[in-house]
Amino acid sequence: MKEQVVLVTGAGSGMGEAAALLAAERGNKVVVVDVNENAAQTVVDKIKSKGGNAIAVKCDVTSAEEVKAMVERSVEVYGRLDAAFNNAGIMMRSVDTANLDEEEFDRIININLKGVWLCMKYELQQMAKQGNGAIVNNSSIGGLVGGPGRSAYHAAKHGVLGLTKSAAVEFAAKGIRINAVCPGTIETPMVDNMITVGDLSEQEFKDWAPIKRFGKAEEIAEAVLWLFSPAASYVIGQPISVDGGVSII
Repeated sequence: MKEQVVLVTGAGSGMGEAAALLAAERGNKVVVVDVNENAAQTVVDKIKSKGGNAIAVKCDVTSAEEVKAMVERSVEVYGRLDAAFNNAGIMMRSVDTANLDEEEFDRIININLKGVWLCMKYELQQMAKQGNGAIVNNSSIGGLVGGPGRSAYHAAKHGVLGLTKSAAVEFAAKGIRINAVCPGTIETPMVDNMITVGDLSEQEFKDWAPIKRFGKAEEIAEAVLWLFSPAASYVIGQPISVDGGVSII
C-alpha cells in the first residue's frame, strides 16, 4: 500500500502515532489528527523530517462539526480519502459498575463509541462518493471480553465492533471495507499511566500472558496497514485480535 491518503485519529501518541509513521514510511500521504494540536504537529514534523508528506488537524471526535471539518480538510489538501484508522480513545479509572458516575460513563461512551461513529459517518460519505476506501476502527481486547472495574470502557469497545460489523455489511458492495483491530496490552502512554496509578501490574501481566510481554504500538500499526491494503481485500467486518494470545486463554 502506497500513495494513498490515510487519516489517523488519536495520532499524537501511542498506536495512532505508530500507524501514522508507518503509513508515511510506506509512501502514503497522512492526515495526523489529534485533540492535542501540538502533539499532532510533532508527529507531522517527524514524518516530514524523513521526507514524508503529512498535515496536522486538530479535532475533538465527539464534535460532529469538527469531525466533518477534519474530513473536509483532508479532501481539500489531498483531493480524496483512501483509508482511515479511527483510533482516538481513552481509558477509564477502575471502578465497579454500581459506583460509576453517570458523567464518567457518558464521557467514555462519547469519546470511545460516539467518536468512532462520527468519524465513520463523514469518512463513509466521502468514500462513497469515490466508490472505494478502507476503514479500521480501534476496538480492544475489551471489545471481546468483559473485565472488572471498566464496564463503560468495555461497553464502548463492544459497541465499536457492532458499528464495524453493521457498517461493513452496508458498504461492502460499494467498494468500502470496514474492519477493526482488538489490541491487547500495548506499550503506550495510556498503559504507562495504568501502571503508575496501580491499575496494572507489569510483572503479573507478563507472568500471565502467553507471549510474556506487552505488545508494541508498531505491531498494531502493521495490522492496520495490512487491513488497509489490497492483501486484505476479502476481509470484511472482522475484529482482528492483536493481543499476544491473551484472548484465547
